Amino acid sequence: MADVTYLGADRSPVPGGGLGMGIDIGGSGIKGAIVDLRTGQFVGERHKLLTPQPATPEAVAHSVSHIVEHFGWTGPVGLTVPSVVRSGRVLSAANIDPSWIGVQAQTLFGRALGGRAVTVLNDADAAGLAEVRFGGDPRAADGLVILLTFGTGIGSAMLYNGVLIPNSELGHLEVDGKEAEHQASARVRTDKGWSYPKWSTKVSKVLAHYERIFSPDLFIVGGGVSRKADRWVPLLQVDTPVVPAQLRNTAGIVGAALAVDEGL
Repeated sequence: MADVTYLGADRSPVPGGGLGMGIDIGGSGIKGAIVDLRTGQFVGERHKLLTPQPATPEAVAHSVSHIVEHFGWTGPVGLTVPSVVRSGRVLSAANIDPSWIGVQAQTLFGRALGGRAVTVLNDADAAGLAEVRFGGDPRAADGLVILLTFGTGIGSAMLYNGVLIPNSELGHLEVDGKEAEHQASARVRTDKGWSYPKWSTKVSKVLAHYERIFSPDLFIVGGGVSRKADRWVPLLQVDTPVVPAQLRNTAGIVGAALAVDEGL
């Protein structure tokens, strides 16, 4: 936790001074926190609200405004959505309402937050930014790094020398005629009752395909299943080094705060 001198006289967080705010919008929850941008750690506890149902743009923006008000935050806000985002516009809708497609999310959230500066980006992209900056592996800062989040699908982030290449969506690439996330996501493992050794063969097949196309220098694997990385990462059969993500469920918030701080 950051030093309390980062708080104003009324105990509210003061923008600047190495602090930022990130909000991670998911299918079940919307989570936000103040982030110490020097360390990647939260200042105090995160605040979470259930994602409204239906998760329409206006309903989600209303919940986001409540999270910002909870912290008394007055500065810029970074936000993630489980979608392809180009120039602030949402182009897909995974785990949120289809009415998001085509919405200018930057305008939507800026209006809901009183006209302040906002940055909106894909949730896996935000996680990639956070892991490369704060994950602790020095190899992540050089060359081509691919972060993959294994959950309901396979999210992805690509960074070259620490610079984000947005909206990679590698989980939708076909591997032997079938989308990668339909054969190697964590949900597929659970639904089919596969052991970690069996599932690792499917993941290896997907990673080997990505190797052939992109020749990455490092894979970072995240998602909830990374908590049990010792049970499957050592079994992967690929030439590229593979390391488990370190920030886990804080990565989206941290990456969102980084993105708005750096004007992405």
